[in-house]
Amino acid sequence: MLSVNIISIILLFTLKRPLGTIQVSEEWKRLFNYGIIAAIALMVIEWIPMPSLISFIASIAGYLLISAIVYVTLQFPALEHKKGVIYAWLPIIVISIITEIFVALAPDFYNKWDSYFETAEAFAFIWAIAMWIINAKQKKNLEKERIKALEKEKELEITEQLKNQFEQQVKARTAELTAQKNELEKIVQELKSTQSQLIHAEKMASLGELTAGIAHEIQNPLNFVNNFSELSNELLVEMKEEIEAGNYELALEIVDDITQNLQKIAHHGNRADSIVKGMLQHSRINSGEKELTDLNALADEFLRLSYHGLRAKDKSFNSDFKLKLDPNLPKVKVVAQDFGRLILNLVNNAFFAVNEKKSKLDPNSEEGKNYQPTVEVTTSLENNKIKITVSDNGSGIPKSIKEKIFQPFFTTKPTGSGTGLGLSLSYDIVKAHGGDFKVDSVEGEETTFTIILPLDKLEKSDKAEE
Repeated sequence: MLSVNIISIILLFTLKRPLGTIQVSEEWKRLFNYGIIAAIALMVIEWIPMPSLISFIASIAGYLLISAIVYVTLQFPALEHKKGVIYAWLPIIVISIITEIFVALAPDFYNKWDSYFETAEAFAFIWAIAMWIINAKQKKNLEKERIKALEKEKELEITEQLKNQFEQQVKARTAELTAQKNELEKIVQELKSTQSQLIHAEKMASLGELTAGIAHEIQNPLNFVNNFSELSNELLVEMKEEIEAGNYELALEIVDDITQNLQKIAHHGNRADSIVKGMLQHSRINSGEKELTDLNALADEFLRLSYHGLRAKDKSFNSDFKLKLDPNLPKVKVVAQDFGRLILNLVNNAFFAVNEKKSKLDPNSEEGKNYQPTVEVTTSLENNKIKITVSDNGSGIPKSIKEKIFQPFFTTKPTGSGTGLGLSLSYDIVKAHGGDFKVDSVEGEETTFTIILPLDKLEKSDKAEE
């Protein structure tokens, strides 16, 4: 039979040990150490022969000590994890106390029923072993849960770190994207400004060529007006002399000549007037409003203006040009200023192509001698569609760049000779009128630009005025 003091020592050693990762505080360890010292002292007193009174007091003290251990363990939250130890030893404690009481107070009764007491002690030990196994399993489960909790905590910590890193990366990337967005917006604004400037430059270049052509065109009728005016003055002087000489018949003939001269002056004056009116019409601000327009007259006018404008800028420039206009072409509603610029761009490009080809040919070679630069503008009405073509026998367009010629700012002309917007703007003008714009070219031989305008998308008159 275990004495209560030995049980107290065993319990106190067990209670002060950690349970897994759960540590007992230093204050409780100190109290348990005091309890162990007291239990050892009481056990020594129990083993050494002492007066009966001292032995009785020591026994009572042992009972009180083990009762205190049980009470404290079950009552204080700090020792909550040690309750299993008390529950395992509680039957042995109770049986040991009862046995000691009967041995001290009723030895005969104990001796008579000692087998029952031994059986109770055996069951108490079995209970303790079972509880120890259960506690060991619980401890193992607790350890597993603790490991899982640590792993989960570690995962949460790693997740939090990754989250913080991700947030930092997102902030950095957002700041970078914001900076890029601001930079791109700045670049877009600069591109828009540059585009506006280039479009303006292209329009001014077209206007400059137009003005040069107009000046050259006006010069011709003015020369006729001046020449016929001088001739008429000479005829008037001659007529006055004939009248004074009495040659009235000859004077009448001179009058007829002067009349013809005045008619020619009026004709060429009207020609100059129409050129000036056309210049005013095409130089005014484009309202974008469509008006009934004779495309034949427009093609004729701008072909001549383009040719004379280039001749005014370069006296060495020379080329044939032809017009094949369909007299049955109806007037249609278009933006006349835009179509004038469109034809001017195409014809300018055609004259540039033939002049470039001529400049590259050896004038002493057979090909150089036989080559005659030619630009041809034709109009026709086919299958309820108006077709306008501008053809040249120039240097042609290489296949490698054929798909790029309508792109904004793309140009095959030397630096400073073009903005790269002429064909792009021309393409937009045709598309804005619901038409189609095509190009066919044989490199080194010819190029043909074709504008197709469906009549069902254009308002028209019954027939062009003659």
